[in-house]
Amino acid sequence: MAELILYTNPMSRGRIARWMLEEVGQPYAVQYLGYGPEFPMSMKSPDYLAINPMGKVPALTHGDAVVTEGAAICAYLADAFPDAGLKPAPGTVAAAAYYRWLFYAAGPIEAAITDRSLGVTVTPEKARMVGYGSYDAVIDAIEAAVTGRPFIAGDGFTAADVYFGSQIGFGLQFGSMPERPGLRRYWEGLSQRPAYKRAAELDDAAIPKRD
Repeated sequence: MAELILYTNPMSRGRIARWMLEEVGQPYAVQYLGYGPEFPMSMKSPDYLAINPMGKVPALTHGDAVVTEGAAICAYLADAFPDAGLKPAPGTVAAAAYYRWLFYAAGPIEAAITDRSLGVTVTPEKARMVGYGSYDAVIDAIEAAVTGRPFIAGDGFTAADVYFGSQIGFGLQFGSMPERPGLRRYWEGLSQRPAYKRAAELDDAAIPKRD
């Protein structure tokens, strides 16, 4: 079996890929990369740039295959290891929701949160020029999607919950999303999963200690 290697930093979006790997349940290795000198290998080192020319994490190698971008890694692993049951059956209502919200999280949610964090203001006149429309519209949409539902796609947990849910978890943790009951209940349910807890413990233990 081809080896899975995750290139990540314990204080990055790579935590999402680690969670997904724990859900898959296959053996994998981890190469931690530093923003600076905190780890032996830097994200800007030639060896890593040969894997991801963007010089960012996460990246996943699976034999000769290279996958970057958190949502793509989640989708790839769900496809590569179908026995884990992390993807709905093709052509179903659940599959439609799976793709819809996985890509929505990687596109409009990510862009809306980033713009807001950077102080970028989109005026109502310009809202149709950006994929997310407005920050408030994004928050309303995801709250409506998860209210009264434990999972985002059908009746079972999927890779879409890993990525979509992580965006909500980070948003609540760092204050980039408002505290709304629907968001909080959805995230609290996901964060009780054993695979999430294992991944978080492993990454927390790898964070360099400061003197």
